Amino acid sequence: MTSLTILNTVLAQTVQAVSDTIAAANNVVAASGQQIEQTTNELSVWSLCLKGGFIMIPLAVLALLSIYVLVERYLAIKAAAKEDDTFMKRIRDYIHEGEIDSARNLCRRTATPYARLIEKGISRIGRPTTDVQAAIENVGNLEIARLEKGFPWLATAASGAPMLGFLGTVTGMVEAFFALASAGGGANISILANGIYEALVTTVAGLVVGIIALFAYNFLVSRVNNVMTQLEAKTMEFMDLLNEPVN
Repeated sequence: MTSLTILNTVLAQTVQAVSDTIAAANNVVAASGQQIEQTTNELSVWSLCLKGGFIMIPLAVLALLSIYVLVERYLAIKAAAKEDDTFMKRIRDYIHEGEIDSARNLCRRTATPYARLIEKGISRIGRPTTDVQAAIENVGNLEIARLEKGFPWLATAASGAPMLGFLGTVTGMVEAFFALASAGGGANISILANGIYEALVTTVAGLVVGIIALFAYNFLVSRVNNVMTQLEAKTMEFMDLLNEPVN
């Protein structure tokens, strides 16, 4: 056999080997793609929640509690912030005309925080100005405290949910490494990987609940601050009203 024939044979075998290698690689890639696609399709939010373990139960409770407080307090604060543009004008007319009972009845019918402040101020008419203002401020503090009912739960969820998530992750990691050690000679990376990703589910859930609670808390606080500004404005307007000369 000539050298040229031998060279051609070697080249042909090399090309065939390369072709076989490329085909095998393509098969591996295709199989991996199918496996990844299957895993992706099977990985749902509900299945992840189930893999989080018992820590997901208190996290779910905190999430529901945060949403409930957000909705309930938002509606209550929205109702408290509702304002009647003619209210103070009618109060002024009643007081200047000496119809104190009519002014108080108007406050009761309005049934808003600022109306209850004005009603308390009306009940103190005739006393020193400092006593009137002190009485109004006391009622204002009670109204704000009433509007902030439930806020401690949001603060607790905002700070406690991430901590519960980290606790679940730590306990999950302990279980994962225990399973890896118990496998002995049959241990492989899939055992550890499954345990780790299941453990991290609680961290994700804790952070999600904490973020929801934190944003809800800050949002509601800003709404309460708006109501406080409204109450202060009504208080100042009422105190000025007491010092107005009667026409």
